[in-house]
Amino acid sequence: MSANPALKKPHNSTVEINAQDIATHELNNRLKQAVAAGAERILLKNICGQRYIGTDINKPVEIKIEGTPGNDLGSFMNGPHIIVHGNAQDGCGNTMNEGEIVVHGHAGDITGLSARGGKIFIREGVGYRAGIHMKEYGDKKPSIVIGGTAQDFFGEYMAGGVMVLLGLNMRDDDYHRAKYVGTGMHGGVIYMRGKLEDYQLGREVGVAELEKTDLTVLANLVEQFAAHFDIDAQKILAHKFIKLFPLYHRPYGRLYAY
Repeated sequence: MSANPALKKPHNSTVEINAQDIATHELNNRLKQAVAAGAERILLKNICGQRYIGTDINKPVEIKIEGTPGNDLGSFMNGPHIIVHGNAQDGCGNTMNEGEIVVHGHAGDITGLSARGGKIFIREGVGYRAGIHMKEYGDKKPSIVIGGTAQDFFGEYMAGGVMVLLGLNMRDDDYHRAKYVGTGMHGGVIYMRGKLEDYQLGREVGVAELEKTDLTVLANLVEQFAAHFDIDAQKILAHKFIKLFPLYHRPYGRLYAY
């Protein structure tokens, strides 16, 4: 019998951690210990609100989560591949640097906050301020693909990266409900299926048709999304998308100029 009943290694070499009644700090310590011991695949069972899962893990380990992780899932993450069979709460992918997060459900507010690399795929919708302060540097360019819709301030202060809003729960003639989309946006690009009224857009955002390069980027991300969730990518790509881009690189520069 294992000395630690919450941590065991099944015959398929996947390390399994039963998180029932385990606090955030203890769970993350056990997770880091498993990675340090050489685990390549880890299954976290009975997750219920524990925060910071994946933080400070710098190896391409696969972490499968059964349940609902708490805030800041994958925050400051640098390599792991996290799969959530459930919903994610606020701050999913906060300042992540590298790796991938796949959520088979919804995600909360500030998804991808200040992300500077890696990819986030959300099967359903997200809350407020998704992609806020996303950035890119050198060869690092974060991506977020959302299957459903988003709430207000989508892409707020976006400085880099790519966001895709698929609107799979919408008809072609439906309008998104989000307001202030791209407010303060000064970098990056948003590809969106579905319609927006002018009043829903931040003043710093332009709207355009997709060019050949855009179509290539969009197709690549949609194909990855579809592979994760067993969806037909070509059916998604058959719909019309619009491109949102920043009109200015310093939208508020005049406020601080003398």
